[in-house]
Amino acid sequence: MCKRLLSFLLLTFISSGFAQDFEVSPVILNFSANPGEIQQATVTIRNHANIKQGYTFAFGDFEVDAEGNKKRMPAGTSSRSCANWITVSPAFIELNPNEERQITVIMTVPEDGSSTRWGMIYVQAAEEQNENPVDKQLTTGIKVVPRIVIQVNQSPTINTNFKASIANLVEVTTQGDSLRAFSVIVTNTGDKIIEASVGLMLAELETAIQQKFPVTMQRVFPGESRTFTLYLPANSGTGRHVLAAILDYGHGTDLEGTQLILDL
Repeated sequence: MCKRLLSFLLLTFISSGFAQDFEVSPVILNFSANPGEIQQATVTIRNHANIKQGYTFAFGDFEVDAEGNKKRMPAGTSSRSCANWITVSPAFIELNPNEERQITVIMTVPEDGSSTRWGMIYVQAAEEQNENPVDKQLTTGIKVVPRIVIQVNQSPTINTNFKASIANLVEVTTQGDSLRAFSVIVTNTGDKIIEASVGLMLAELETAIQQKFPVTMQRVFPGESRTFTLYLPANSGTGRHVLAAILDYGHGTDLEGTQLILDL
């Protein structure tokens, strides 16, 4: 057993010492091409490995759940996919150790492409182009091929459908919590990606004295409902109050809010 453990540790050390390592920047691309237009963006890839390395590019889709987690999907399977509109040039590159190179990401929007779309580009390390002597020493084990994801967003400038709602403000404090916690749901009912800013405001019923608390910001995609968790600081007062959650997503839109009666 000790011999097997030692072999595993040696294998881990050897693999990590010669691991493929690279950098991609930026990892989020925002396009704003109108229907029938073409836009380009530049991405830099740098090889930090100690061997010559090739890189390939693939495409995918994703959806976002209420907690903001991305569920990855095959390219072209999402109703909001723009995978078929994306081209990467060149489609394959090779980099020497510590070398960097730029690639061009091209967004070609069809004439009927007036809605907001999104997708992903997978930048993946290909097989080594020269022989690595360490590989000869590894007779067993799992070979991990690293990849970095670029998120691509496309929303035409002529599309100004910014709209969102906020609802279901409820207390979610659990036993042992030092602060009172509240959750609220923000739904993007428009057709633009929004940066939703949500904060609590507390008003005493008798005096109407108001308190505002720091906001929390999250990105919300069209059609997505996102849960925000907000906290009321200790010593916020006593007596009966109105607690409101206020949504601000900019672009000249009105503030949205939802409230409840709270005894402190």
